[in-house]
Amino acid sequence: MSPPLLTPFTARDGENLALYEWHTETWDPETGYAALPPRAVVLMLHGLGEHAGRYGHVAEQLLEWGFAVRAYDQRGHGHSSGARGCLPHDATLLEDLADMVDATRLHCSAASQQSDAALPLILLGHSLGGLVVSRFVALKMRPIEGLVLSSPAFDVDLGGLQKLLLAAMPRLVPHLCVGNGLDARWLSHDECVVRDYLADPQVHDRISARLGKFIATAGPATLAAAPGWRTPTLLMYAGDDRFVNPAGSRAFAEAAADALAVRVGTVTSKCFDGLYHEIFNETGAAPVFDTLKAWLDARF
Repeated sequence: MSPPLLTPFTARDGENLALYEWHTETWDPETGYAALPPRAVVLMLHGLGEHAGRYGHVAEQLLEWGFAVRAYDQRGHGHSSGARGCLPHDATLLEDLADMVDATRLHCSAASQQSDAALPLILLGHSLGGLVVSRFVALKMRPIEGLVLSSPAFDVDLGGLQKLLLAAMPRLVPHLCVGNGLDARWLSHDECVVRDYLADPQVHDRISARLGKFIATAGPATLAAAPGWRTPTLLMYAGDDRFVNPAGSRAFAEAAADALAVRVGTVTSKCFDGLYHEIFNETGAAPVFDTLKAWLDARF
């Protein structure tokens, strides 16, 4: 696999978002695809404080399975512009995703003019990225053919004092940034993953009051939307997650299942007992990739 093609993408407010595109060694630059047309396009969103470059191994698997793969650094992260961990307003991350979805649809349409059928679009989000893509779907901002959630930040275990502070601080000092409090030891059982994360210059530990409020409010709002969920979704989460509470994912799966008697299979959930937060980066990640492949094979 070649290194990702990294290009700037201009968001609606003029900020630059770093767009990644992964290709096989035999890709055709005129179409943007390998010799065979892809089964679907996967657009990946990373988690808090990290960047899309950490998902090259996931992209490699998806390419091997016949999918086109894109990702981007969310604003305030990685190679994208914006103050680290900050949001201009509450809906910024959702608007950025909408712009990127529109651009991806346009790119796919232009690259596959020989085909009458539009390529399906799948969103894959980890942690904060999982929260953003699921909130995006819940709000029906754009039609999406599939959704993959990896340890989504549905429940971040805020205490009473933290909730009180988050209620006041975004109004008083919305751009005030503090440390996010994440302890890298609990990312993965793989010591190399932890070491590389700590040494990565594109990783940061900042979070603003406004971003904290988004995380704290978008989770419960998305859980409330679970009973009406209609987008085919694979939910995978870590049983020993120290960053987000697995109970949030269980609650989403249970609420969706209770309401989906006539739509069996819309939401597929799998808890990986014993794994830490970054399930794609765990020493025991093989079952995670197997679950992802089986779900994709059954639908695309």
